[in-house]
Amino acid sequence: MNYSLSAGGKRIRPVLVYAFCEALGGDWHKAKSMACAIEMVHTFSLIHDDLPSMDNDDFRRGKPSCHKAFGEDMAILAGDALSVLPFEIIADDVCLSDGQKVRIVSELAKAVGRNGMIGGQVIDMENERRNDVDEKNLRNMYRCKTGQLIAVSCVMGCICAGADDEILKTASEYGFRLGLAFQIVDDILDVIGNSEELGKPVGSDREENKTTFVTLYGVEKAQQIADSVTAEALECLLKIPHSDFLVRLTEMLLKRKN
Repeated sequence: MNYSLSAGGKRIRPVLVYAFCEALGGDWHKAKSMACAIEMVHTFSLIHDDLPSMDNDDFRRGKPSCHKAFGEDMAILAGDALSVLPFEIIADDVCLSDGQKVRIVSELAKAVGRNGMIGGQVIDMENERRNDVDEKNLRNMYRCKTGQLIAVSCVMGCICAGADDEILKTASEYGFRLGLAFQIVDDILDVIGNSEELGKPVGSDREENKTTFVTLYGVEKAQQIADSVTAEALECLLKIPHSDFLVRLTEMLLKRKN
C-alpha cells in the first residue's frame, strides 16, 4: 500500500479537493482527510488496472507495478485495502460535521461503484472485444472511469467548505469536463509521448485493441476536442469565486507532457 501511494504522480484529485475548498472560503485543514481518501481510492484503481487480468502494465510512475514488486496476490489485497481505508478515514475525521461526512461518503461511494469508476472499467474491458465503439460510447466510458473520481474530488472540496447544492453541481460539471479532457490528452500521449516522461510504456492502447479518440479521429482532431472540452471546463469556473489557481491548473493539464 505504501509502495504504491508513495510512487509519485500528479496528485490531481487531492489538489482539486484542496483547491475547491479554498476557492469557496473554506479552511484547507478541514479537507485533509478527504484529500488522502481520494488519493487512496485512485491508487487502488491503478493497482488493479495494472494487473495481468486487466491492462497488464509492468510499470507505473516509472517504477515496477505493485504486482511486479510484490506479486499478484499481494497487489490484489493492497488494492482491496486501499478501497476500504478511505471510508474509515472519512468517518473518523474530527474536523467536519456528521452531515458533511455522510454526504461525502455517499458521493464517493457512488463515484467509485457500479455506475462510477468500476463501471467505467467494465465498459473499457468490454470495448476491447468490440469493433463498433463510437464517440458516444467512449465519452460515457471516460465519464465513468476517469470523470467520476475527478468530479467527486471537486464536490468533496465544496462540501468541506459548506457550499450549497448549486455550487456542488457546477463543480461536478467542471470535474466531468476536466476528466474528459484529461483522458483525451492521455490518449494522445500514448501515441506521441515519451515513455521516460510518462513513467509507463507508450503504445499500450494499440497493443490492447483499445478504441480511443486518437484511433477514432487521429491526433489533430483529438487535440481539438480536448481544447474544446477544456474551454467548457473553464467556462464552469466562471461561477466559482477565487478560481485563478483552478484556471491555471486546468490549462496546465491540457498542455502536459506526462
